[in-house]
Amino acid sequence: MSDPGPSPRQSSLPAAAVHFGPHGHGRGVDAFGGGRPAIPAAPAPPPARPLPRAPAPFSAPVLPGVSALPEVSALSGVSAPAEVAVPTAPAPAPRRILGGPNGLGTAGLYPTRREEASAPSTPAAAGNPIPGLLYHPVPEPDPVRVEEVGRRIKAWAVDEVQLFPPDWEDQFDGFSLGRYMVACHPDAPTVDHVMIATRLMAAENALDDCYCEDHGGSPVGLGGRLLLAHTALDPLHTTTEYQPEWAESLHSDAPRRGYHSAMEYFVREASPSQADRYRHDMARLHLGYLAEAAWAQTEYVPEVWEYLAMRQFNNFRPCPTITDTVGGYELPADLHAQPAVQRVIALAGNATTIVNDLYSYTKELAAPGLHLNLPVVIAEREGVSARDAYLKAVEVHNDLMRSFEGAAADLAAQLPDPGLLRFLRGVAAWVDGNHHWHQTNTYRYSLPDFW
Repeated sequence: MSDPGPSPRQSSLPAAAVHFGPHGHGRGVDAFGGGRPAIPAAPAPPPARPLPRAPAPFSAPVLPGVSALPEVSALSGVSAPAEVAVPTAPAPAPRRILGGPNGLGTAGLYPTRREEASAPSTPAAAGNPIPGLLYHPVPEPDPVRVEEVGRRIKAWAVDEVQLFPPDWEDQFDGFSLGRYMVACHPDAPTVDHVMIATRLMAAENALDDCYCEDHGGSPVGLGGRLLLAHTALDPLHTTTEYQPEWAESLHSDAPRRGYHSAMEYFVREASPSQADRYRHDMARLHLGYLAEAAWAQTEYVPEVWEYLAMRQFNNFRPCPTITDTVGGYELPADLHAQPAVQRVIALAGNATTIVNDLYSYTKELAAPGLHLNLPVVIAEREGVSARDAYLKAVEVHNDLMRSFEGAAADLAAQLPDPGLLRFLRGVAAWVDGNHHWHQTNTYRYSLPDFW
């Protein structure tokens, strides 16, 4: 008998993906009206690999033209959330600060957005939002969960990895990691899940401070330091003779200790593809660090488009890309790798990073030397005043935000797989929670007097 050859590769993409082709970025017809062909219901995603106490993945039926995902209930304490009913009709359109796209993938994607008639009775958020900025208000994060995450992350940073010296304690506390991560991950089943993201965030910020920023950072020699730190995320496979020296190096400074420990916690719960996805996005981040460092060394102010290209790499992308791990489920690798999914994630990272540029503007101006951010680059390259440059940067953010929402809406309409819809809602929640933290963190940020 002749050799039949290898079996054809089996894809984990759901059956509905056959409808997802070159029209993935088009706005098309309103998903709630006639004109868009019906998309067959996709099968439920493969079983999740949850942490203890994690709920089973959503497997609700997909209704034509309607997001199958339930709204995320309020989370409190460390117990798993109660089961919630699947809505039979789309939720009312969310209140918006500025206009944006409506339809499937917008109202149905954002579990944390308030609606006028049912806004929870939570205290008003501290801090003022940037006037004219497109954003979506979210409820105050659950204080019980915030306190517990804050307690655990400080114990990890101080006792497990010695992430910062004692005189940095006030800055660590002022960063408010607990509020940040609880706001960004409202569908995390337990505090254990939130801690996955919180350790990674703390470790990355320690590396940024120590290697790149004003706590000893320098562009000189940054590439070598970043490469060695990256081996704490992507292990070195070398000879028996040299393996011990590498292993010992993982404890040689705070950034590497933080990376190594946070990644160990992460890979215990992430699938191999989720872990590799995160490593890839961290390599993107480190490449962005290197570009910014090279410009600093040569005193080069990039063109605006060049700066935005750098910011697509030096940005928050590693954070929303792990939303499924933190949620206790997995988006299949070949679905996550689809260009339209990657576009949504990239736009989310780009918009949230410009939020950081805008809220940290006055803080960075007060730092020594020239600190590149979008308003500074616009002012330099386009020859406008600081005020006009800042206001134009707001519009750049808003354009990115509208593109993100439009791309998410298109994707949800074209491929209404329950797992993908849940992932998109998690990314959208991260975008909203990130803005909420920046707006309310008055310890770190204040707005310029441009209005």
